[in-house]
Amino acid sequence: MMTTTQPPVAKKVPTERTHHGQTFIDDYEWLREKENPEVIAHLEAENAYTEAVTANQEELRQRIFEEIKARTVETDLSVPARKRGWWYYTRTEEGQQYGIHCRTAAQDTGDLHADWTPPVVEPGVPVPGEQILIDGNAEAEGKPFFSLGGLAVTEDGNLLAYSEDNAGDERFTLRIKDLRTGELLPDVVSNVFYSLAFSPDGTRVFYTVVDDSWRPYQIKAHTLGTPVEEDTVIYQEDDVAMWTGFDLSADRTQLLIGISTSEYSEYRVLDFDDPTGTVRTLIPRSERILYEAEPFTRDGVREYLITHNRDALNSMVSLVAETEFAKPVAEQDWRTVVAHNDAVRVNGASVTSTHVLVSVRKETTERVQVLPLEGLGTPAQASPVEPAFDEELYTAGLTNAEYDSPIIRLSYTSYLTPPRVYDYVLASGELELRKETPVRGGYNPADYVAERDWATAPDGTRVPLSVLRRAEVTRDGSNPALVYAYGSYEISMDPAFNISRLSLLDRGVIFVVAHIRGGGEMGRAWYDQGKKLHKKNSFTDFVAATDHVAASGWVDPARIAAMGGSAGGLLMGAVANLAPEKYKAVVAQVPFVDALTSILDPDLPLSALEWEEWGNPITDPEVYRYMSEYTPYENIRPVDYPRIAAVTSFNDTRVLYVEPAKWVAKLREVTTGSEPIVLKIEMEGGHGGASGRYEAWKDRAWDYAFVLDALDAQDLLPSAGSPVQTSR
Repeated sequence: MMTTTQPPVAKKVPTERTHHGQTFIDDYEWLREKENPEVIAHLEAENAYTEAVTANQEELRQRIFEEIKARTVETDLSVPARKRGWWYYTRTEEGQQYGIHCRTAAQDTGDLHADWTPPVVEPGVPVPGEQILIDGNAEAEGKPFFSLGGLAVTEDGNLLAYSEDNAGDERFTLRIKDLRTGELLPDVVSNVFYSLAFSPDGTRVFYTVVDDSWRPYQIKAHTLGTPVEEDTVIYQEDDVAMWTGFDLSADRTQLLIGISTSEYSEYRVLDFDDPTGTVRTLIPRSERILYEAEPFTRDGVREYLITHNRDALNSMVSLVAETEFAKPVAEQDWRTVVAHNDAVRVNGASVTSTHVLVSVRKETTERVQVLPLEGLGTPAQASPVEPAFDEELYTAGLTNAEYDSPIIRLSYTSYLTPPRVYDYVLASGELELRKETPVRGGYNPADYVAERDWATAPDGTRVPLSVLRRAEVTRDGSNPALVYAYGSYEISMDPAFNISRLSLLDRGVIFVVAHIRGGGEMGRAWYDQGKKLHKKNSFTDFVAATDHVAASGWVDPARIAAMGGSAGGLLMGAVANLAPEKYKAVVAQVPFVDALTSILDPDLPLSALEWEEWGNPITDPEVYRYMSEYTPYENIRPVDYPRIAAVTSFNDTRVLYVEPAKWVAKLREVTTGSEPIVLKIEMEGGHGGASGRYEAWKDRAWDYAFVLDALDAQDLLPSAGSPVQTSR
């Protein structure tokens, strides 16, 4: 039942935007004036309307929140990971929003198994010798928002660097803590970005700075005990289309500076033992090669593992001696470590002192391959070994590999298996399960089914779908469905367990992940076919997935909803314009729905970096024309739009609040339907919403309740039961 409450009506202030001879009249651009009291008042009115029009969902939201809470072991610990002489871990406590970062001393007895077996830590049981590095709950007290950016510990374990954001705008303040005394050093650096790292000798801390458009462009070094004004710029990138980041090499001999777009990159390296502080280029960007570099030293010779796309669409791994980089690329000797394969996407490679670890994607699935350094790049090179798992749809990734460690740490999850932590013994290939994240409330994976299905796009391309449901749901054409996708930046929607999703499945919803073009699930070509002047494939793939689901015999075509966030929110806006009649409801989370306006202004956050994804409409009239044909805000038309919720945050720096605010205002103005269109805006959150895990659960419960109410699927299936009742 919907209330008759009237939505707020934004005033119209026509603004002209002219490019390539085309003029667009934008009536709601004035909502960009973030400091304007009239804008604030309008947004608050939107929240009030949303609250009123969805008031009937409050009880359902509370039930879903309680289900998430009841299934979550709130007092829990991560599996300790060893770095030098310490085991590091994070624990959470019931009733507290944030994690507590801790460590306890490791031992070196010479017994490999004993020294690398993590200590057994149990929820609620004090850990002998535990030292708290930083307690997020204490740090967040009295602050409207709290998020940790980076954490770094010196090699000797004495100092901790951490950064925190108290607004949600992803500008962090860097502080240094002496772990021997618990005291904060006087060193404080404001307005840093995420990455942090100490130099190996612990005298300097490296950090990233963003420019006015939120682009990481400087790598700086702060020497402890000196004024911030004297911090050294190690590297500055002036090309507004390039993103800059850094890391320490695995062997801790170099600072690796990566400058990249989605299509080519450049690495610059700083040797820590070079007194001149010279930053050297490996392969210049002029070669237009997309690559990553990882150095290691073998028999006194420094070599680099290069993961690259040189004559290799899906990338490959080559071995290059450091001396080769002095020659023109065409004359360099690159020895193949992992050959190119049309069916295998190579994502990256890292090293330990004894092995190479390669991340690949095969048959849509992310997995890890291991091969010894001995014989690498020669005919004697061993074949890679891949830790084996027994599910069809899963995700396995490398989470920790200290350079001198005899083990590597792997994460594993699937749609039905809660996250697991494995230790893989490099010498023997033995796989040891360290932990499976517990789920309370009697969760049984056998109660659910996860299957692979395929839809056919208008151009004949087969689009993979992951279809999740309760095992007892019958194929009678009556079930509700939620179709979810992202489809941009070569990011894959990989199989992963999600406690909150159980609240949908337990209400009979068939949950479908559409692995549309623009993502990375099927290799680099899959991404290329969903970007720039092929972007519309992402949208038509999603509609094709919806049609397939509707015709599958499982689902009632009148009970299908759609959900996506950020670039997936652009997807939601586009499919709402393309096929509004196919969806009962659409939830667009932090949606990039005014993409053309944003990308036309290089001074807006991250806009220039987007040209490699969407094209540059400023200089290219064809890109402008193509984008203008799909940008959601500019293609709203007089049709019956479904029930729509745009969910955003006032301080989001990646997708500004103004985009969904304008979109909602225009949708309401133009729609010929009567379904409510609402804007929910978190006034103190960032791109990920409000801070704290309970607030995140409430956000998810809100989104799901909106969908379930629209699909008339508010009640649990009789067989599902309630975790709230069984977990006490």
